[in-house]
Amino acid sequence: MPLLRSRLAAANDPASPFPLNNLPYGVFSTEGTAPRCGAALGDSVIDLEALEAAGMIDAGAPVFGAAALNPFMARGKDAWARVRARLQALFTEGCIESLPGDALIPLESARLHMPFTVAEYTDFYAGRNHAFNVGVMFRGPENALPPNWLHIPIGYNGRASTVVVSGTPVTRPLGQMKPHGSETHIFGPCRRLDIELEMGIVVGTGNEMGRPMTVAEADEAIFGFCLLNDWSARDIQAWEYQPLGPFQAKAFATSISPWVVTKAALEPFRCAPPEREFELLPYLREPGPMSYDVKLEVLMRPEGAAKATRIAHTNYNEMYYSAAQQLCHHAIGGCAMRTGDLLGSGTISGPEKENRGSLLEICWGGKEPFTLETGETRTFLEDGDEMTLRGWAEGDGYRVGFGECVGRILPAPPERDWSA
Repeated sequence: MPLLRSRLAAANDPASPFPLNNLPYGVFSTEGTAPRCGAALGDSVIDLEALEAAGMIDAGAPVFGAAALNPFMARGKDAWARVRARLQALFTEGCIESLPGDALIPLESARLHMPFTVAEYTDFYAGRNHAFNVGVMFRGPENALPPNWLHIPIGYNGRASTVVVSGTPVTRPLGQMKPHGSETHIFGPCRRLDIELEMGIVVGTGNEMGRPMTVAEADEAIFGFCLLNDWSARDIQAWEYQPLGPFQAKAFATSISPWVVTKAALEPFRCAPPEREFELLPYLREPGPMSYDVKLEVLMRPEGAAKATRIAHTNYNEMYYSAAQQLCHHAIGGCAMRTGDLLGSGTISGPEKENRGSLLEICWGGKEPFTLETGETRTFLEDGDEMTLRGWAEGDGYRVGFGECVGRILPAPPERDWSA
């Protein structure tokens, strides 16, 4: 599909992440106004509430004055398609239909908020390269993948309460740890703070409890995708995760980008999944290509540095299990999925060192420090470090961009006498 040319010149720039082909949704406000729904186009935010009030878009009910996308997402795929088609018609090059004076807001003057209310959050472990790398570190190459890994999307229930929008600082967590070689466990600030490069899968419509979804139905239930950084306290995790998996090590923060790129915008970038080593059970088999060709990168900027260093780049098409398979598996036992549920794809790593989506892999468990353009070295995160995730799909003369997912590390809470 070529670039859809827009009446907004900035949206026709091949380097813009927000052409008319994209139209990601989010929530924004300006000085003195309440948060409401918008869509990004070029260097502007389309005020969807203003268009709705003028009768120029219709989701079937008034939804865009809400401070979250959930009411719109709950309207379902027909409403999503109708609004998207209408927006593309309104903002196409040559359209002379008059717009309300307040319909366009400069992106630079908009404050971006959490795009949707997270109903529940589930994190998966669906990237084969990441799972293999971590397994090699802890169990050796012959036992790197658990016996079930190539047959089932593995996941765990996370915390919706600490999912935050890009730009929200992340406080270094406290917790119990048992340092390598130590005979005793200790309490204190995390010493091996990490990131995980993931995609967030945003559920638009769910299923009733006790009624599973097929892979095809799950695909239709997905509203869109965002960037997701699942911050990880590796030393806390190593002490606590047996036998039930991550708990406090993952509960302190998960960052997402402020724009949700719709599944419709990513249709031209569907691709086949990696080759399967074993045939999956019938309920997990895909009726067609359900992976996506989305380029991803990770940047690190130490406190005081003038610029960030790109430390990794990879592609969403490396995932062994697709978003639809993950959602299908989540619901297959009868779990009720709801509008606003968020699924983390799992860490996205490629086959080479420069493709690794976590610091744990990049520094190989702390044994191989890496050097930034400032000359500083890192294994895990230090206070003041700022991490940025970026993602985009590359079209014919355009990009479908996700914007950025940014978080900066703050020091752990002040010391207290926790023995009292």
